[in-house]
Amino acid sequence: MEAKEKVRIDKYLWSIRMYKTRAQAADACDSGKVKLNDNAIKASRAVKLGDVYELRNEGEKKIIKVTGIIEKRVGYPEAIKNYEDITPEDLNRKNDFQVPSFYTGKRLSKTGRPSKEQRRNLDDIMNIDIED
Repeated sequence: MEAKEKVRIDKYLWSIRMYKTRAQAADACDSGKVKLNDNAIKASRAVKLGDVYELRNEGEKKIIKVTGIIEKRVGYPEAIKNYEDITPEDLNRKNDFQVPSFYTGKRLSKTGRPSKEQRRNLDDIMNIDIED
């Protein structure tokens, strides 16, 4: 493990295993999914000890505090020693809510054609006229 004074944020996030590839980490920075003090940052920004970053990734949000700076990708047990996860408990759970297929007008895959009763119900929903 080699400590450096200046490490880019994309390289740091890749090395602590927040993203699978460095390109994904850079894309996250460029698209505004990585923030420092509620401001989006560029991938080239240098990481400093004590910085608190907000990461958004696939429906989840993480808040991490930098406790160590590494440049090279290391194993998970070593990687977790270089940041502290300070995400509040209510944000720590993944968003498991799925929109029911009823509202999209699409059926679940591999369920077959709707029955006659289901078809009538769908037709009633789709053909509702809003009258004042």
